[in-house]
Amino acid sequence: MNEHLRSRQFFDADGNRKNLSYPELPEPLLVGTYDNHTHLEIADGDQPMHYQDHLSLAAQVGILGAVQVGVTLESSFWCAEVAAKDHRLLAAVAIHPNEAAKYESIEALDKDIDQIALLAKQERVRAIGETGLDFYRTEDSQGIKFQQHSFERHIQIAKEHNIALQIHDRDAHKEVIETLLRVGAPDKVVLHCYSGDTDLAEICKANGWYASFAGNITIKRNQHLRDSLKVMPVDRILVETDAPFLTPEPLRGRPNAPYLVPITVRFMADQLGMEENELSGQLAKNTIEVYGSWDN
Repeated sequence: MNEHLRSRQFFDADGNRKNLSYPELPEPLLVGTYDNHTHLEIADGDQPMHYQDHLSLAAQVGILGAVQVGVTLESSFWCAEVAAKDHRLLAAVAIHPNEAAKYESIEALDKDIDQIALLAKQERVRAIGETGLDFYRTEDSQGIKFQQHSFERHIQIAKEHNIALQIHDRDAHKEVIETLLRVGAPDKVVLHCYSGDTDLAEICKANGWYASFAGNITIKRNQHLRDSLKVMPVDRILVETDAPFLTPEPLRGRPNAPYLVPITVRFMADQLGMEENELSGQLAKNTIEVYGSWDN
């Protein structure tokens, strides 16, 4: 699979060129941890990096590995392929809800989801994701119907293979929770790029689900994310980049990468009143609980 260059607006509203260079490496973590959600197939920035370069830089700052996440059938094949040959990666495979909404028929969607089910049998495919519901980009009734069908099928695949479910939930908190409770959630559920308030955090806490926090927790307006972090039990939180998206402050607007995880970890530690080494170690333990070891 070829890497895809994400479309960027290179100039701001005033005609000034944006800074699309990759940031400098942060101070390394002394206790290593993992990026549990990244998209290294998406090339970004002024000088796009190969996924192996991303992982090499990440290792320099204490990032022990990453979960490479699929959003289409094509990208899911790629995720499974690179995870099979690179010990620094595990894979998650799925049809993203906004991609599911684009199909012309349920039959065509099911055909590709059947292929996702086959990929789920591979040893280093450790999660089904990202799947879920997105009512922000998909508003038409057919698209929502296709999303719902796809979500329920992905839930079943995760349960059949006893692997984690990574959920994309945008403007659909109520419907995501209703679906999980009605269909029956897998043992390990991760709300990727957690976007809810404390009420949703309480539901996650009650059900033993994981909340994965990305760089957007550092944005001033997102107090609801910081409040939710404090609601969650420390053994049910994860950290991610969602790279190349959601770059943490003060680097917003520039490409994100797994090597920037330490910035978010330190911010989370400060919010929780924890020492960063303690939190980083806990996040690593939580990640392995969800996905298993990177070593086998």
